[in-house]
Amino acid sequence: MSQRSERGIALIIVLWTTALLTVIAGGFAFSMRNEALATQNAVSASAARWTANGAVERTVYELATPRMAMEEAWQPNGLTHTWQEGAAKIEVTAVDEGAFIDINTGRDDLLKGLFMVVGGLDEMAAMNMVDSIVNWRTDSELKRPNGAKDSDYKKAGLAYVPANAPFGAVEEVGMVLGMTPELYARTSPFLTVNSRQSGANPQTAPREVLLSFPNITAEIVDDYLARRQEALQNRQPLPPFPGAGGGRAPAWRIQATVTMEDGAQFTRRAVIRRTGDPKRPFVALLWGEG
Repeated sequence: MSQRSERGIALIIVLWTTALLTVIAGGFAFSMRNEALATQNAVSASAARWTANGAVERTVYELATPRMAMEEAWQPNGLTHTWQEGAAKIEVTAVDEGAFIDINTGRDDLLKGLFMVVGGLDEMAAMNMVDSIVNWRTDSELKRPNGAKDSDYKKAGLAYVPANAPFGAVEEVGMVLGMTPELYARTSPFLTVNSRQSGANPQTAPREVLLSFPNITAEIVDDYLARRQEALQNRQPLPPFPGAGGGRAPAWRIQATVTMEDGAQFTRRAVIRRTGDPKRPFVALLWGEG
């Protein structure tokens, strides 16, 4: 083999080796870039999570601390509070649990109204649902006319029977006979187990709950909401609601959403109750993620 041929083969080997090393280096750089981005995203997501936790704690402090000036006081009225902490934008809302209908203590007419207005049931189906809920939460073998007790669950082929005790969480109402996933999805955001009232607080209740009040029309509700919003913005006393309602509950439903500069976002949802115990003044009844 001539010296020129040997040089040509060596040149080809060098070129292929260089190309292979280039590919390997490019792949390594791409892999390292992805790992760096993944690490950065994980750090940003963790920062958003802990910032949201801190935002909930600040909200509890603001709600529990008396203020001399009305402008400085935070109220559990659903208004959004926004502020910036470094690279994090924070949005917080708080509303008292009295704004929702308690499935353990709520009046039959309120529950029926919710299942009709929000759930889309007719009056008979809504009353059946209410009777089944009452039968679930009461320690009695007495069955309501349209309710359901142990034998009805067995006939339906279910592997469980009513608890015959108060609901421990809103999610439990999904097990009640007749409660479909669609009906639960529509109505559960407006239910609670933390109000312990027969009514709902109209000064903080959402539109869906206000529409559940008996003998209340959409026109009445919308007019009231407009006047309520105007009073809140002007720091004035809230107007009365035509329907008989409840008061504020000693528990707050708080939602804190944190958005980082790189787009990472985290939402903390919590329900915090006052205890009256100076050693442990607050307890978290719910600590979930959005």
